[in-house]
Amino acid sequence: MKITIYDVAKEANVSIATVSKVINKNGRISEKTKRKVYRVMEELNYQPSLIASALMGKQTKTIGLFIPDLANPFFSELARSIEDRANELGYNVVICNTDYLIEKENKYISLLKQKSVDGFILASGFEKLKQVEELMNEDIPVAIVARDFPMFPVNAVAVDDFMGGYEATAYLINLGHKDIGIIARDVWSNRERLRGYKEAMEVNGLQIPDFKFAEDTTIAAGEEVTNEFLKRKNPPTALFACNDLLAIGAIQAAKAQNVKVPDQLSVVGFDNTMIAGIVDPPLTTIAQPIQRMGQEVVNLMVKMIKGDKEKTRITLLPELVVRESTKEKDNNERIIHLNL
Repeated sequence: MKITIYDVAKEANVSIATVSKVINKNGRISEKTKRKVYRVMEELNYQPSLIASALMGKQTKTIGLFIPDLANPFFSELARSIEDRANELGYNVVICNTDYLIEKENKYISLLKQKSVDGFILASGFEKLKQVEELMNEDIPVAIVARDFPMFPVNAVAVDDFMGGYEATAYLINLGHKDIGIIARDVWSNRERLRGYKEAMEVNGLQIPDFKFAEDTTIAAGEEVTNEFLKRKNPPTALFACNDLLAIGAIQAAKAQNVKVPDQLSVVGFDNTMIAGIVDPPLTTIAQPIQRMGQEVVNLMVKMIKGDKEKTRITLLPELVVRESTKEKDNNERIIHLNL
C-alpha cells in the first residue's frame, strides 16, 4: 500500500498541516519537529506527490531545462551549473535534449506543462518567438540562457556574442593575420559572433572570404568546413570557429592534411569548455562565464516563480584565453583597430 501524508503525520505524531509545511519548507516549524518528520519520511520511504501539489495550486519545485545538444561540452557544463544552483535553492531540474528540432521542443513543452513544472529555462534554439510567447501568455515563468531575444521582453542571461566574435578576430589580426576564415552554424549565437567577426574584418579593411554555414556544431562539421578552406588556392592562415568543437575539428582537419597548427594555421574557438585545455595543441578560445550564466538564470527563474514580474536582461562579458593554437604571423605591415 502506498504511503501517504496521513501515514507520516500519524507516525510522527503531528498534524497533516505540519507535515505539509515541512515538505514545502514554509511556516514556522521547530528544527526538532522538522528532523522528526524527515526521519519518519525516510523510514516510511514517503515520496510527496508533485502532481497533487500542483493541483492544489502549490509549487512542484521543478524547473524544465531545454538544452539543444548535451553532447556539446558547453551545454553539459551549463546544465550542471543550472542544476547545482537550482538544488541549492530547493528546486529539481528536468533536462530535455532537443537537438535544435522544433518538434522536440514542442513535445517537451507539452509534456512538462502536463507535469506542472514551475517554469522553463530555454537554452535551446527556439528560433521562433511563437513558442516563447505562448508560454508567457499562459503566465508560465520563462527565462532564456546562452541566447537572447533583444526585441522581446523576456528574462535572459547571455554573453555578448558580438563582442566575443570581434575580440577573437581582432586578436588574430593583431597577430598579423589578414586571411582569416570563419566556421559558424546558422543559429542565433553564432550569427552574432559572425557579425562581430565581420565588423573586425571590415574596420581593418580586410576581405571576408566566401564561406558556408556548418551543418552542425560538431567536430566533424568543423573538419568539413576546414577541409574546404584548405583546398583553396590561397587558404587562410587563421580560422575563428564559433565553438570549441568546431575549432577542434579544424585542428584535426589541419593535422590530416599536414598543416601545422599554429605554425601554418592559427585556430581560435569559443566557449572555453573543459576540452579546450586538453586538445593538442591547447586551444586559444573566447571564454563564456558558464558557471555564472547558470547561477544567474536560476536566480531569475526563482524570482519569477515567487511572483516577481520584472523582466531582466543580463549580458555578461566574454574573455580571451590564449593558449598554443595561435601564433604571431610574420608581416611587414600590421593593421590593428581594436576599439569597438
